[in-house]
Amino acid sequence: MPSDFALKTMNAVHRVIQKVSGGRAGWQVAGMTVLELTTIGRKSGQPRTVLLTSPLREGDAYVIVASRGGDDQHPAWFLNLRDNPDVQVTLKGETARPMVASIADTELRARLWPKITADYKNYAQYQTKTEREIPVVLLSPKA
Repeated sequence: MPSDFALKTMNAVHRVIQKVSGGRAGWQVAGMTVLELTTIGRKSGQPRTVLLTSPLREGDAYVIVASRGGDDQHPAWFLNLRDNPDVQVTLKGETARPMVASIADTELRARLWPKITADYKNYAQYQTKTEREIPVVLLSPKA
């Protein structure tokens, strides 16, 4: 499983690619949209930003997966949005916009998970590495 250091390093490298390219590169990975998610730290109360891939859209919502590479622990960003679903999302060439995160319930996850894993096998592999059910999250425009 990736360590916190490895995950932070991957995010830092990804940001360098975006910066060096003037924002032209780093917004697509393996055919998935990359988005910048800003949550409020559940302990610190400070904004926390991470780059994530979105394997699909559900209407006007971006779908993200709290896999953490199949680790037994949820990613920190997931715990943050679970406690405070008001988030900011930035997409390529856009300014941050307010969104609301919702964790897919059992029925919605059962419908979305096969779509996600059909195109992106790594998510199915991550699920085999952990006992926890990997959460699926929808990021929807704030009304």
